[in-house]
Amino acid sequence: MLASIDEERLVETVGFSPIATVLSNPRKSDNPLEVANEAFCELTGYSESEILGRNCRFLSGIATEPWLTERIREGVRNRKSVLVDILNYKKDGSPFRNAVLVTPLFDSNGELSWFLGSQVELGTESTAVFSGRRERAIIAVNGLPPRQRQVLELIAKGLLNKQIAWELKISEKTVKMHRALLMERLGVPTSADLIRLAVEAGL
Repeated sequence: MLASIDEERLVETVGFSPIATVLSNPRKSDNPLEVANEAFCELTGYSESEILGRNCRFLSGIATEPWLTERIREGVRNRKSVLVDILNYKKDGSPFRNAVLVTPLFDSNGELSWFLGSQVELGTESTAVFSGRRERAIIAVNGLPPRQRQVLELIAKGLLNKQIAWELKISEKTVKMHRALLMERLGVPTSADLIRLAVEAGL
């Protein structure tokens, strides 16, 4: 059962995301996946029932780079966002270059609540695609007004609207307005996609 309305909204926004996205529960042993959207199932070839309850490392295989796996683990341990281009495997065994983002999300008390993970298949020219996504994200973020950039930086850290309002000494209503403007200006449909773009830009 979901603990709060914010979590219900989070699960809903993950479901709407066109990007393959999952939520894992750090409060349980081995940080199992508890939410996986349709895009994630389509990307990996696994059904939701085959995904939930497992750690996301089931996408690793014989040629997955161990140093990149460790970078993800380090981000989880330190509760920091991490973005890597790693070799993963689909259910049918086919390998694919995967731009993986893992970022912590905190509840209204500042406690770690979830890890949000999202994946983008990069194709054969992975370095160029990965660099291109980063470059576009950086250009988009650099064009933001200072206040919207501040809000985006705190969103990227996994803070809720209430926490962002407290950090910036503005009203929660103003934060919600900035979040909506950011999504419109940056052309992303959900908060999960907004977080990914912010991390891709290096925030």
